Amino acid sequence: MTPNNSLLTDDFGRKHNYLRISLIEKCNLRCTYCMPADGIPLSPKADIMSADEIFEIAKTFVDYGVDKIRLTGGEPLLRKDFPAIIKQLSSLETEISITTNGILIDRHLAVLKECKVFKINLSLDTLVATKFNAITLRNQFSIVMDNLVLLLEHNFKVKINVVLIKGFNEDEIIDFIALTKEMPISIRFIEFMPFAGNEWDSSKMVTQQEIMSQVEAHYTPENVDKLIDEANFTAREYKIKGHKGSFGIISSISNPFCDGCNRIRLTANGKIKNCLFSNSETDLLTPFRNNQPIEDAISAAIKSKKKVRAGMTTTDEINDPTLNQDNRSMISIGG
Repeated sequence: MTPNNSLLTDDFGRKHNYLRISLIEKCNLRCTYCMPADGIPLSPKADIMSADEIFEIAKTFVDYGVDKIRLTGGEPLLRKDFPAIIKQLSSLETEISITTNGILIDRHLAVLKECKVFKINLSLDTLVATKFNAITLRNQFSIVMDNLVLLLEHNFKVKINVVLIKGFNEDEIIDFIALTKEMPISIRFIEFMPFAGNEWDSSKMVTQQEIMSQVEAHYTPENVDKLIDEANFTAREYKIKGHKGSFGIISSISNPFCDGCNRIRLTANGKIKNCLFSNSETDLLTPFRNNQPIEDAISAAIKSKKKVRAGMTTTDEINDPTLNQDNRSMISIGG
């Protein structure tokens, strides 16, 4: 089929060729910025997409121009049928990657290699074991670090996602970048973003400017190279001279990148979110199960996408809890 890219093009001319699929709402960590302290009500098991449904819905997107799929969660490797899902999706003509907390990934190296899935985003917010335990409420730090080394030994391309929260881990920015001296990894510093139940406020954010101030003070500006950003980038990329790896900054709040956004999100219960900040969703799973075409619903969701951050364009709007908390919790979106 010749892709009909107009189906995935919004009213601002942005073509959406990148589909992020949440496989599960559950996680084996309890990161406070992702999951509310009291947990979340989970969708009934019957409402979660099956492996076959994930494949068929994803195939529809690929038919219309999607050429990149990322699998997320919760924690995607908690799906017992993860090997079946990855094998089905690998038959599509698209790049596949995953985001994981790294705890279970050693069990899946063989199937990832078989399916040629080598791009892994590893979520890791601290290099201090006691702080890891404090934010995740789990004692799994050594497992994650061991699996990071294992991934590199097996030639996986690893990005480490670090959500920065003032008063918690902004003092580790230089420590994370120091990993790139000998490790061929990319560190991605992510601004703390508002989602339901994560007690966000702007005072907890560590902005792009604050990050770069630390970096340049430590390494000096002449030793910090600005790299060419990828097309449709989220992270603005940098590299310290002489280091094997690099680092980037995802500044969704202080310096957004909405103009080039090409992302669509499909939740584990089969709903499209056309923006990470959006509280509106479009159900695909129900019409799919009723043997109805889903193309019109996809098109409507894409066409309704706002120009910037689900319509939150001002600082006051971003800081308004009636707007920034009127959304799912991060764990049930998939990032």
